[in-house]
Amino acid sequence: KRKRITDVEVIDKTPVQGKKENFIRGLKGKTIKNIDRIGKLMMLGLSDGNFLLVHLKMTGQLIYRFDHKIIEGGHNLPLFKEKDLPTKYTKVIWKFNDGSKLYFNDMRKFGYLKIVDKKTKAKIVSGYGAEPLTKNFTLAGLAKILDKRKAPLKAVLLNQSLIAGIGNIYADEICFEARLLPGVPAYKLGKKEIAALFKAVNSILKKAIKHKGTTFRDYINPHGQKGNFSDFLRVYRRDGQKCLRCKKGIITKEKMGGRGSHYCPVCQKMIN
Repeated sequence: KRKRITDVEVIDKTPVQGKKENFIRGLKGKTIKNIDRIGKLMMLGLSDGNFLLVHLKMTGQLIYRFDHKIIEGGHNLPLFKEKDLPTKYTKVIWKFNDGSKLYFNDMRKFGYLKIVDKKTKAKIVSGYGAEPLTKNFTLAGLAKILDKRKAPLKAVLLNQSLIAGIGNIYADEICFEARLLPGVPAYKLGKKEIAALFKAVNSILKKAIKHKGTTFRDYINPHGQKGNFSDFLRVYRRDGQKCLRCKKGIITKEKMGGRGSHYCPVCQKMIN
């Protein structure tokens, strides 16, 4: 924040939406005034009133280098030493007035970078649903989201236009916490189940934030810290193992909407 961008090097244009020349021109000489986000979308406010949108998607990573130190944040790419930068996955490099650099890496090329004006940013943000742990996410609002939706509960939890910021791991853990099968049609939940789900969304995400997220392999957050919420997972990646709650069920994994879903067939219930 408050750094001035002195140069932008686009090694691979794949993540850049719009013309490469316009992207570079829109950033050079600008100062980063503030940093915000909604769900998994980062929004960097620029000194000219525009915004740089950054979405890491499945494998994106940001690496900040300054004074022979690096801080990595993002998905499961190998840890790097200063001499390794840029890597074969580096797409864009930002250079700042204090000599520091920011690298955007992406292995599978799903992440994107985009410069938008205030009006476009507002339109994009309006496409996201209420974000858990904010005043906009309420029990009544959740009930309204679920009402009349025939989609599986997990699909609704992952739908960013309905609820912002819940990923695959946390959707599994939330369903387990609420004692609901991820495949249950959303509209079948009654008041009791919706209340349990609302409580589970907030408690699981609070716990995940407290423990700095879930680390698999080499992920670390923007502060250079590994998340240890993986130590508290009760269904995700535990397929074939005994349920930690009921001690009777064996955690099952099956594909739902193209995503692997983990659940206990004994203590998570289907609603008829």
